[in-house]
Amino acid sequence: MDRKINRRDFNKLSALTGLGLVAGGSSAIMASSANSKVVLAVAGIHSRGLDLTQKFSGLNNCSIKYVIDVDNRYLPKAADAAEENQGKRPLEIKDFRKALDDKNVDGLIIATPEQWHAPMAIEAVKAGKHVYVEKPCSHNPAEGEMLIKAEKKYGKVMQMGNQRRSFKVVEQMIREIHEGLIGDVYFARAWYARKRGPIGMGKVVPVPDYLDWDLWQGPAPRTDYRDNIHPYNWHWFWNWGTGEALNNGTHELDVARWGLEVDYPSRVTSLGGRFHYPDQDDWEFFDTQNITLEFPEKKMITWEALSGLSVSTCSGDRGVMFCGTKGRIEYLSSSYKVFDLDGELISDVTGLRKSADDTNTSDPGLNDYHAENFIDAILGKDTINSPMTEGHKSVLLGHLGNIAAKTGTLLNCNPKNGHIIGNPEAEKMWSREYEPGWEPKV
Repeated sequence: MDRKINRRDFNKLSALTGLGLVAGGSSAIMASSANSKVVLAVAGIHSRGLDLTQKFSGLNNCSIKYVIDVDNRYLPKAADAAEENQGKRPLEIKDFRKALDDKNVDGLIIATPEQWHAPMAIEAVKAGKHVYVEKPCSHNPAEGEMLIKAEKKYGKVMQMGNQRRSFKVVEQMIREIHEGLIGDVYFARAWYARKRGPIGMGKVVPVPDYLDWDLWQGPAPRTDYRDNIHPYNWHWFWNWGTGEALNNGTHELDVARWGLEVDYPSRVTSLGGRFHYPDQDDWEFFDTQNITLEFPEKKMITWEALSGLSVSTCSGDRGVMFCGTKGRIEYLSSSYKVFDLDGELISDVTGLRKSADDTNTSDPGLNDYHAENFIDAILGKDTINSPMTEGHKSVLLGHLGNIAAKTGTLLNCNPKNGHIIGNPEAEKMWSREYEPGWEPKV
């Protein structure tokens, strides 16, 4: 039977992993390397986690041993998908610690609600496991710094799920930008639009018998169960989610930062609100938001979100436009166009692949090899495309935008690490309050 996690058990696990006493460690990868198979567990398998289960179980050099979810309704479907691909059915469990205790498990895939991303990733590497954690890698900036510390301290492969780092079309575009195709690039405009309906006013109801609500909340301060939070709408509440800026904006902000070759901003402003469905539901984040980030290199990024309607910019509902001294590039999900200063089309690039079978199962046509890159890095065949040192920098842009919008203030930041300067109200949001006894510790 699955163990029910509690504060005492969580702290005990933290203490044991910190001392290197939990089974796993470096011997796990030695075992898998011997037969060229990486053994994985997938935590959070309702939506994105199901896609990742299908993706990883379809690779020749890895297998899924556990599918994990605190809602037992989703376990059979994920197990079915893995079994179909790999010929062996994974075990269905609700407590991720069981997978961490298994010395034959090499890595943990994390696609849980966001309050669990960093704390679970930290526990995994402390237990000797490699980690693939979906974007955003953190619920707040302090957790991102903790992940970097954990990555360095425990020496495990850690990949954030910003898959555009492993799109061949994006890799070529970034290379051409850095080689000067459109001159000196100084500005990137990113956007995202998605028609999302209202979520209603949640009512306190009994916890369904299929859900472990205590374990679902994990590190987050406890609240009563309401009928409009699980399984998806937690994205729009500060206690568990990070809003659209990090739910989807992470991807375009990451591409923008990568193209501009910048790290931490010096100034951040943002305005946003619940404008599309005002007073119609208890959605807490912004459905309409603009973020502006200025960097010390005299470069700038803006990101715009419209979460109430579908609208195309540059013929796409999400993308990045790069502006340089010789022209511009308009990037959409799987293609990009290059224009000169007069707006004349120079080239139109689409459909680049690394191989014939690298299609993203959740977004057909995107052709990413992010999962393969993670496995190859574990096996020593490649270097990781999105380590925590890079993932944190991109995720931080969204965090700072949310903080600026929430406080209604301009943020002056230390360009060496992104820390907020001279703004006590905003500085309080660098970290968060945790349920007592559940605080993550590196």
